Amino acid sequence: MGRVFEKRKYKMFARYDKMAKGFTRAGKEIAIAVKLGGPEPQGNARLRVAIQNAKGLNMPKDRIDAAIKRASSKDESNLEEVVYEGKGPFGIGILIECATDNPTRTVANVRMNFNRHGGELGKTGSLDYLFERKGVFTIKNENSNAEELEFELIDFGADEIESDEEAIVIYTAFTDFGKMQKALETKKLNIISSELERIPSSTVELTDKQVEEVMILISKLEEDDDVQTVYHNMK
Repeated sequence: MGRVFEKRKYKMFARYDKMAKGFTRAGKEIAIAVKLGGPEPQGNARLRVAIQNAKGLNMPKDRIDAAIKRASSKDESNLEEVVYEGKGPFGIGILIECATDNPTRTVANVRMNFNRHGGELGKTGSLDYLFERKGVFTIKNENSNAEELEFELIDFGADEIESDEEAIVIYTAFTDFGKMQKALETKKLNIISSELERIPSSTVELTDKQVEEVMILISKLEEDDDVQTVYHNMK
């Protein structure tokens, strides 16, 4: 029983730790959105997206409201977005999006993790060719005629759509992100998440053992509180 209890307790703490990190990153997304467009969601599309994503993580409303209020104060007004690029083991391209109030600290931590785990931090823009920035929207599949809805969304910039019984995922060009966001809101569709993601233009296939080695680096990068998202081009 002791081992079973310890295993359950570990899983519980791991789940709470993942949730806490998700809330921290959602709070930073909210802070940056408020800094760029103000604290009113009605007039700030990016803030509406950040709030949607926070709700998708089951972040309580009072915490979302507190994050908006805190972001409106001077304490978090210096938060900024930075992107770092590098090569992991076996030449895998890795791109890291961060939100930080201290870029010097953040880049030092990112470089340390690359150096310790068989990678190398690169120059800004060195891996731009490996990733295409796209809007990725996930909506709840509540429509009785999904094909008709997909046809309608093409007019608002959808260039690829995937669907199953539970959700519809819409991909748009980076420049069509705002147009699609507005269209989904106007149609009053149940938006689960709205993200600007970096999709690799080509991928590299590795052995299982090599994947494990790369994932150690990615996991270490993701543990940093300044890191919002890590992208890679592993298959």
